[in-house]
Amino acid sequence: MSGSFDDRRKSFESKWAHDAEIQFKIMARRNKLLGLWAASEMGLAADKADAYAKSVVAADFEEPGEEDVFRKVRGDLDKAKYSDHAIRSKMAGLLETAAEQIQSETKK
Repeated sequence: MSGSFDDRRKSFESKWAHDAEIQFKIMARRNKLLGLWAASEMGLAADKADAYAKSVVAADFEEPGEEDVFRKVRGDLDKAKYSDHAIRSKMAGLLETAAEQIQSETKK
């Protein structure tokens, strides 16, 4: 009986760890896509766009949640041209895109 419980517990722990890893990958992908979008909007060349996208991904490690990412991009984009709502909408849309990409990659 104890073995069955331990097996179930290990199975749940494994699933939780897998789900957490997938969620991390989705958020990192969303942040990279957001960084590439923002870099394009700022007119950065490809090499600088990639570096900027990496800086957006790194910004997510400053604090829990996504406000650190939002503040990074908000601070770099022209306030007159891009509203907070427009940036947050882009973040939401790219989260869906990132989730679809990661899920399709993990099914292969």
